Amino acid sequence: MVQQNLVHEVASAPRPISRRWFFGFFFISGLCSILYEIVWLRLAMAQFGVTTAMVSIVLSMFMAGLGIGSWQGGKFIRRYGSRRRFPALRLYALSEIAIGISAVAVRGEFSWGRGLLHLALRPPYPPPLYYLLAGFCMMVTLVPWCVCMGATFPFAMRAVQEQTSSDRARSFSYLYLANVLGAMVGTWVPLLLIELVGFRSTLHYAGMLNLALGALAWTLSSSGQGSHETSPAREFLPEKPLRLAGNKPLLLLLGTGLTSMSMEVVWIRIYTPTSGTVVYTLARILGYYLLATYLGSIVYRKWKSRLLVQSESLWALLGLAGLLPMITADPRLHLSATLRVFLGIALFTGLAGFITPMLVDQASDGDPDLAGKAYAVNVLGCILGPLLTGFVLLPIMSERESLFLISSLWFLLAIVLAHRSERRRAGKMQVLAPYAAICAAVVVAGFTDGYADGLAAHAVLRDSTATVMAVGQTHGDKHLLVNGVGITQLTPITKVMAHLPLAYLRQPAERALDICFGMGTTFRSLMSWGIKVDAVELVPSVPQLFYYFHPDAPELLQSERGRIIIDDGRRFLEWTPEKYDLITIDPPPPVEAAGSSLLYSKEFYELAKSKLQPEGILAQWLPGGDDQTRASVARAIQQSFPYVKVFGSLEGWGVHFLASRSPLRAPTAAALARRLPGAAAADLMEWGPYGSAEQELGAVLQREIKIDDIIAKSPEAPALTDDRPVNEYYFLRRYHHRAQSPGTR
Repeated sequence: MVQQNLVHEVASAPRPISRRWFFGFFFISGLCSILYEIVWLRLAMAQFGVTTAMVSIVLSMFMAGLGIGSWQGGKFIRRYGSRRRFPALRLYALSEIAIGISAVAVRGEFSWGRGLLHLALRPPYPPPLYYLLAGFCMMVTLVPWCVCMGATFPFAMRAVQEQTSSDRARSFSYLYLANVLGAMVGTWVPLLLIELVGFRSTLHYAGMLNLALGALAWTLSSSGQGSHETSPAREFLPEKPLRLAGNKPLLLLLGTGLTSMSMEVVWIRIYTPTSGTVVYTLARILGYYLLATYLGSIVYRKWKSRLLVQSESLWALLGLAGLLPMITADPRLHLSATLRVFLGIALFTGLAGFITPMLVDQASDGDPDLAGKAYAVNVLGCILGPLLTGFVLLPIMSERESLFLISSLWFLLAIVLAHRSERRRAGKMQVLAPYAAICAAVVVAGFTDGYADGLAAHAVLRDSTATVMAVGQTHGDKHLLVNGVGITQLTPITKVMAHLPLAYLRQPAERALDICFGMGTTFRSLMSWGIKVDAVELVPSVPQLFYYFHPDAPELLQSERGRIIIDDGRRFLEWTPEKYDLITIDPPPPVEAAGSSLLYSKEFYELAKSKLQPEGILAQWLPGGDDQTRASVARAIQQSFPYVKVFGSLEGWGVHFLASRSPLRAPTAAALARRLPGAAAADLMEWGPYGSAEQELGAVLQREIKIDDIIAKSPEAPALTDDRPVNEYYFLRRYHHRAQSPGTR
C-alpha cells in the first residue's frame, strides 16, 4: 500500500519546465528591451532636446533602472522567494506584465514631464537647472519600468533553479546568453517596424510581446508545470548568502562594463567618417557588438575551467583587442564599412561576452541575490563609461588616444597579475605576455592613421558633442567637418536661404532666427539686413571656427544685433518667448542623418508657425533625399502652412521651401532686388555666380517648383511626423526599389 502511494505521488508530481522555455522568454525579453531603449531615447529627444547631455541622462536612467532592478530583485527573491505566495515564476510574470504596460505609459509620462518643466521654468533659464529638472523627470519616468526589466534576471534564475538541479551555478550565463541573442535581433527589428508603422505602433507591438510573456509565465506557474511546490531534488533555496571570493570579481565587472561602453562611444565617432551618421550606423555597431558578445558567451558556456580570470594573458589580449579599431578605421585600409566595424570590435566584444557571464557566475555561484548584485555592478560600469568618455576623454584627446588610454587599464591589470603570480610559477614566460601586448599596442598606435591625419586641417576642436575640423585653404576648398563628415561649404545657396525669404516679406523685418549655424554664412547674410539675429547651434565648437570661413566674424560676434545660442534648435524654439519675421532651417546633411527628422516634421513646423509673426516666413532648406523623403517633407509643410512656395537652388541640387500663414506674392526679380539693403545686395553677390542681385534672384525664381508636383512623385508617402520619420528609416523601401530595378537579381 505504501509503495502504491509513493508511485502515485511520483506520478502526480508536477513536471518541471524545460530550460528552453526560459531561453525563449529571455530571447524575446532582450529583443523588447533594446527596442524600448531605442524608441524611448527618440521620444525623449523629441520632448526634451537632442543635446549630448540629454541623451546621456536618458541612457543613464535606463541603465540605472536595470542595475537597481537586478540588485533589489535579488534581495527580494532571497527574502521572500521561498514563501508560497511569491513563487519566482509568478514574480517574473508580473515583471514582464509591468514592462508591457510601460509601452503605453512612458509616452504619456514624457508629455507630462515636459508640461511640468514649462510650469517650473521660465526663460531665460540656466542650462544646469534645466538638465537637473529634466533628469528628475527621466528618473521618475524610466527608472521604475527599467527596474522591472532588471529584476527579471534574479527572478528567472530562481525559477530555473526550482525546475532543475543541473548547472545551477551557471544559470545567470544561460539567461544572459538568450538575452544577448534577443538584443542582437532587436538592433534591427525595431528599425524595420518604425519604418513600417512608426514609433507608437512599434512600442505597442513590444508591449504586446511582454504581456504575452507574462501571461504565459503566469499560466505555467499556475498549471502543473512550474509549480512552486517542487521536489527537494530540484529546489535551490539557500538560506544564507554565499561569500564572494573577495571583491575581485565585482571590480572586474565594473571594469568590463566601464571599458565596453566607453569604447562604444569612441567607436561611434571613429567609424562615422566611413559609416555615416544614419541610424543604421549605430545599429550596425550595436548589432556586431551583441553578436560577438553572444559568441563569446557560447564559448564560455562550453568552457570547462573557471580559473581563466586569473590569467594575465587574457587581460593583455583584451587590452590589445581594444586597439583594433585603430587598424580597421585607418583610411588607408580599403575595406567596406561593414568589415571595418566588424573586424574592429568583434574580438574585444567577444572577449567581454566571455568574461562578463564568467565573472557573474563566479561572484554568485548561482545565487540570484549575489548574481543580481554582480550584474548591477557591471551596469554601474556601463553608466560611468559613456559619461567618462563623452565628457572627460573625448573633449581633450582624440579617439585614438582615448582607445589607448581605456585599453591601458587592462594592460595594467595584466602586469599586476603577472608579477603577483610570478613566484608561484615554475616558468616565467607568461610574465612577458603583458609587455609583449604593450609593445604590440605601441606599434599599432605608431603605424596607423586616423581620418584627420590625411587632411590639411587648419583647426581641430573637440567637445562632448563632436570633433570639429576646419579644412582647406582657398575659398572653394574650405569645408566644415563634424566627426569627419562634411557638413557644409562656402556656397551662394546658404546666402539665398537668408536673402530670398527676407525679400519676400511684405513689411521690413526686425528679427530672424537661424537654426543650425554651420559655417555661419546664413547668419552673416541675415546680419547684413541690419536686423536682430539669433542663431542656434548644437555643437559648441562649431561657432568657434566662424572666423576661419569669414574674416569679418569677430566684428559680427561683437555686434549687439547678433546672438549665438548653443542648444538644440527645436528646444530653443519651444522655450523662447520671441516672435520672428523669419525662421530659416538648414539641418545637417545628409537628409537621412539620425535625429534630423525632428527639424523636418509636422510637429516642428507647427511649433515654428507659433513663433512667427502673422506675416512671417519659414524657410526650409532640403538638400536632397529620395522621392519619398521629398514628398513626405513637402506634405508636412503643406499641412502646416496654407501658403507654400518651392524653388530649386542656384547650383542645381536641393530645394528652398518658403512657407507662411499669409499669402506669398509673386514679385519680379527686380522688385525683390529693390528690397535688399545695400549691404545685403553686396553680401548676396559676394560669391556670384551672376552679375547682379536681380539676375541672381531671377535665376532662383525661374526654378520654381509646384509643391503638388513633388508630392505626386510619391503620393503614398505620409507627411513626415515625429512618429513617422520617413527620411531616417528607409531600408525596406530602398531594398524594394533595388529589387524592382531593371537588371537586379
